[in-house]
Amino acid sequence: MLLIRNLIHWLILCVSAIIMFILVLPAALIPRGANQIGKAWARVLLWSLKNIVGLKYEVEGLENISDRPSIICCKHQSGWETLALQEVFPLHVYVAKKELFKIPFFGWGLKIAKTIGIDRKAGSKAAADMIRQGRERKKEGFWIAVFPEGTRIKPGESGKYKQGAARMAKMLEMDMVPVAVNSGEYWPRDSFLKYPGTIKMIIGKPIPYTAGEVDELTALCENWIEGQMHMISGQGPCYPKA
Repeated sequence: MLLIRNLIHWLILCVSAIIMFILVLPAALIPRGANQIGKAWARVLLWSLKNIVGLKYEVEGLENISDRPSIICCKHQSGWETLALQEVFPLHVYVAKKELFKIPFFGWGLKIAKTIGIDRKAGSKAAADMIRQGRERKKEGFWIAVFPEGTRIKPGESGKYKQGAARMAKMLEMDMVPVAVNSGEYWPRDSFLKYPGTIKMIIGKPIPYTAGEVDELTALCENWIEGQMHMISGQGPCYPKA
């Protein structure tokens, strides 16, 4: 049954991606219209995960989401958080590698929705591009979502936290909102199957961009997220066995 449910979910994903892309084109003519379509698509997929696969989620710390655009710094274990953040937080754009823009429909939609694309091989130029695009998105009223470890990390592990989010926070004068999730315990990296259960998301209090220098802000973000991970890890079927 799990395989069948996942097949149905993937069918919904593929069909809805094409439909949403068609809707994104005219919506892009309206300020933030494409992002509203993206948010609607995320809700469709979250509904599918909940009602077909049986993958639900709980959120703690909603009161920590302010009305001031900030930088979301989220633990990255699976593709789930790219959907859930859109449901939970105000309209935002992601910082992502430019290669994703080449993916049919999905990647094209990301670009139309003004995702901040970076070339990881470009060194200092990539950092400058990220700040420039981030400043433009802030002016448009968007929040900015960053995965500070830079890639998906397996449950039970921690990657090196990069300083891009903190550097952006300082230069754009935007607070950082740390987010911990245990999504990889139900949606393993590069896995076709998603497993039933309840993903936990915890949203921390904003870290003011004035709370320290770039390295200090990065450490504050890392310490809070990894501290929460110890509390919510080990609950899902895909957590590595001892």
